[in-house]
Amino acid sequence: MGLLFIIFLFLVKFWGNYVYENQKIFRTYGLVFSKRNLLDLSGGLLISFTITWLLFVVEYLFGWVVFKAPNQLFIPLLLEGLTSALLIALAEELFFRGWLLNELEKDFSEKQSNFINALLFAIAHFLKPLAEMIRGLVTFPALFILGLLLVWSKKNHHNLLGISIGLHGGFVWGYYVLNVGQMLTYTEVVPSWITGINQNPIAGLMGLLFLGTFSLIAKKRKLF
Repeated sequence: MGLLFIIFLFLVKFWGNYVYENQKIFRTYGLVFSKRNLLDLSGGLLISFTITWLLFVVEYLFGWVVFKAPNQLFIPLLLEGLTSALLIALAEELFFRGWLLNELEKDFSEKQSNFINALLFAIAHFLKPLAEMIRGLVTFPALFILGLLLVWSKKNHHNLLGISIGLHGGFVWGYYVLNVGQMLTYTEVVPSWITGINQNPIAGLMGLLFLGTFSLIAKKRKLF
């Protein structure tokens, strides 16, 4: 995946130079090194990381999960998760909310572009063997809502990618720490479709409710 992303960067640069004669195509996509973008990225990271943990705190209060100490040193786990999350978020947001969204907007209205972008994002992350897709069907609307959240957030923050990268990375980071650190035990007092099929928080009703509520807030206003 890392190699594919590097190839994608070269292709995007070629695309900008020779298709649109745009020497600053990354800036067009919202990938700008600026104080505003860095603040958006940092804020997005903290917000979505907090939301992810808050979801599991609520489930803990209901008695659906139990927290335990991580199976490795916590600070290295945090840093490892942050690095992975930022790289994943950078690659996916540059592709989906950068290049792809820009291309869609050349042929469709803003609402249509947002919808198609979120739909393609959900499909790309949902594709699995048929039995797994049927079993985890609740994941698809959650992925679609997440796609819309990331588009809306970019539009509400000066069309910069920092907020999208931050929010996307924060969700990955929060779950990475809990999952890789093996910090959760599910009590199984409720069905997995409530807490998350295969222990995936967005594959459950609670994750869908949290994500949907946050997305409605992000649609209406800047987050900070």
